Amino acid sequence: MSDFPDVLTNVAQPKTSATLTVRIIKSFEYRTERSLILHDLNLETCTVGQLKDIARQAVQTQPPWKPYRNVTLDTLKLYTKAHGAKTSNLIINLDHADWILDDDSKTLAEVGFENETEVSFFNREMYEQFKLNPSTSWDC
Repeated sequence: MSDFPDVLTNVAQPKTSATLTVRIIKSFEYRTERSLILHDLNLETCTVGQLKDIARQAVQTQPPWKPYRNVTLDTLKLYTKAHGAKTSNLIINLDHADWILDDDSKTLAEVGFENETEVSFFNREMYEQFKLNPSTSWDC
């Protein structure tokens, strides 16, 4: 008999009480990113636009986010789901253009979010520039 349950973490929590990680990106070039952990989100009622507002509110009001306040955060993109493959890029998925969440009215459940989903939040213009030359200042 195993000490660990066979239920995967992405389905262990109901969609009405999920935990998400929002990877807020300040700089692609310098890989400046900080994670905002959100607990007890209802994926069936929370929309993409509301998630953006929650993350922006945290950046504007919580002290640890002060260095991020000068970035215009306007775009969400799926980074990974629990137990899914991760990209080799440490800051964002550069492939899967279809993972960009352009419709602010869709619920998080409609766009495929589950418990422990990770999503990147960033400035779209900076992202498009980085895609043209995806080198970082840490590359040798």
